[in-house]
Amino acid sequence: MKLNETLLNTMDKNNLRRDEEEIDDHMMSSLETPLRTDAFDLSDEEKILLIEGHFREIMQTLGLDLNDDSLKGTPLRVAKMYVQEIFSGLHPENKPVIRRFENKYKYNQMLVERDITVYSSCEHHFVPIIGKAHVAYMPNEHVIGLSKLNRIVHYYARRPQVQERMTMQIANELKEALQTENVAVLIEADHLCVMSRGVNDVSSSTITAEYSGLFEQEQYRNEFLSHIRKK
Repeated sequence: MKLNETLLNTMDKNNLRRDEEEIDDHMMSSLETPLRTDAFDLSDEEKILLIEGHFREIMQTLGLDLNDDSLKGTPLRVAKMYVQEIFSGLHPENKPVIRRFENKYKYNQMLVERDITVYSSCEHHFVPIIGKAHVAYMPNEHVIGLSKLNRIVHYYARRPQVQERMTMQIANELKEALQTENVAVLIEADHLCVMSRGVNDVSSSTITAEYSGLFEQEQYRNEFLSHIRKK
């Protein structure tokens, strides 16, 4: 009997270990952020109210004393942070309005905006992704305001993300906004799901890039990389 119990315990532990490995696998299911069709049926206020209640239960399950002055406001703070700040990029209403301007001065050289701050969240563990985005484009008939480049990055960062998806989403939005394929995006980021849990590797970082149009050519790609490496 004890032998059977030992075998069952060993099998359970092996299954748990395999499940944990599968959960930790890095995967991206689609280019679009996975959303249900009813994702925006609730108002922000309704979402905050529901998340506050759910997070209160999480804290209680962890054994935290919600009567403590330091903790009693945390469920509401977290709910507001999720909806109004770090996941605000989920809602299409928060998408920046991009106005194109005619390229009257006929600027036809590379434009680079580097070191755009990226604060995002890993969709596998809901912990921060922190880094920098570098974007560039070669204008055709249109240009956009420089701040719009930052706003596009911030919009797609403010949602549960996979870095590869975020890189491609930003590139696609820039191509749409600028009406050109000549776009480059490179993101360098630290993932706290790697640094603060799991392998606990604080020295590694992740780099993703998306090149299209002229940036697929080595000449333009190397020029872009040389610009973002200059400090």
